[in-house]
Amino acid sequence: MIVSQQAVKRGIRGRINWKENAFAYALLLPSLIFLALFTFYPTFKSIYLSFYSSTFGAKSFVGFDQYARVLQDEVFAKVIKNNLLLVIGTVPTSILLAIYVAIWVNNKMKGNGLLRAAYFYPTLIPMIAIANIWLFIYTPDYGLLDKFLSYVGVNGENWLGDPAWVMYAMILMLIWKEAGFFMIFYLAGLQNLPGDVYEAAYLEGAKPLHVFRKITFPLLMPTTLFCMIVATTNSFKLVDHLYIMTKGGPDNASNLLLFYLYETAFSFWDMGAAAVLTVVLLVILLAISIFNYAYLDKRIHY
Repeated sequence: MIVSQQAVKRGIRGRINWKENAFAYALLLPSLIFLALFTFYPTFKSIYLSFYSSTFGAKSFVGFDQYARVLQDEVFAKVIKNNLLLVIGTVPTSILLAIYVAIWVNNKMKGNGLLRAAYFYPTLIPMIAIANIWLFIYTPDYGLLDKFLSYVGVNGENWLGDPAWVMYAMILMLIWKEAGFFMIFYLAGLQNLPGDVYEAAYLEGAKPLHVFRKITFPLLMPTTLFCMIVATTNSFKLVDHLYIMTKGGPDNASNLLLFYLYETAFSFWDMGAAAVLTVVLLVILLAISIFNYAYLDKRIHY
């Protein structure tokens, strides 16, 4: 009798768990459908097309020859170099500037709310609008930057027309846009740090720089990891400003991987090469995520 009662109880619990799981899966089903339609299917379709030479509707299987053709192209090498320069130039600077500004506006002072809003405001502006603003700033002779330099006796450059300067001009614009966005995350992180740790440090006579190096920065490492991932992936996904400002020129000096992919697909209609570039972009983003979560995440204390 006892055995039969236990079997009945196990059966009831099994039915209850099945119903709960079915309800949970039903709630997740719309998201799974969207992922399947707009993430999984395009990904596998791009991998499939990357093995075919597809131009103007004609499609023929070429295998890995397609990859060899794209990866050995000089423009591809220049685009990857530009993207790496963008990552190196924007990610560390944006994060360090965001930390500095967050510590500054975290202090209690007059006009604190206005300062926070001012630093965060560029994040709210669409990238197309930002590109037009900075297009005016970088205009030779009568642009805002050249006018300022003329007051201090310095001749301006053709910032967007000179291959030696165009990427640095882009990097400066992106730092201006993204530093305020990351500042918000660091500000939230600072406000959640334990105050008693700082009180003990200052009672021991610790200097502000030492407190930052030994307490603040290590405790903010989870936020730094998050910002690093977002900033790095953003560096490979930017395309709007190029369409307005340079079209990837001059001589592909400002061309980036996503814009090059767009041109290959919709200007040259080489869908096979565009699929290869898509696979390359996916591999890069996946490698960045694996490195950050599998390597850096294990060395951070939460």
